[in-house]
Amino acid sequence: MRRDAPDLAAVVEALFSAGTNKTMATLRADGSPRISGTELELGDDVTLGMMPGSVKLQDVLRDPRVAVHSPTLEPPSDTTQWLGDAKLAGRLVEVARPAEGPPGAYFALDVTEVVHTRLDESGTRLVVTSWHPGRGTTTLSRD
Repeated sequence: MRRDAPDLAAVVEALFSAGTNKTMATLRADGSPRISGTELELGDDVTLGMMPGSVKLQDVLRDPRVAVHSPTLEPPSDTTQWLGDAKLAGRLVEVARPAEGPPGAYFALDVTEVVHTRLDESGTRLVVTSWHPGRGTTTLSRD
């Protein structure tokens, strides 16, 4: 994605780096969503780990599809200065535990969707920019 949409990648990385705690959605055995807190690393890949035996890990081992939301930061009173929020979605692929990593399962996210939501310069219209592999970037705005 960084090659296809470097400006979008930069703002999404900044939003995900704005705080430690992100929110991840997984799918329970019955197909209903589960929301959990998570931390992740942004590098060449998006990577994260899970504690052994956690329900989040059980969900991911059963169905690797996830969505991750950036830390939620309150918009400033001047909403034209708000950077917005970001979301990543895709499938988790198990990777080797890092040498310094605690016990658990480790994953890289095979990204299938990136979304950045913000307000326009006037602070009155919602602007949603998304990227999908093979389809590129699209931007929609609405009141």
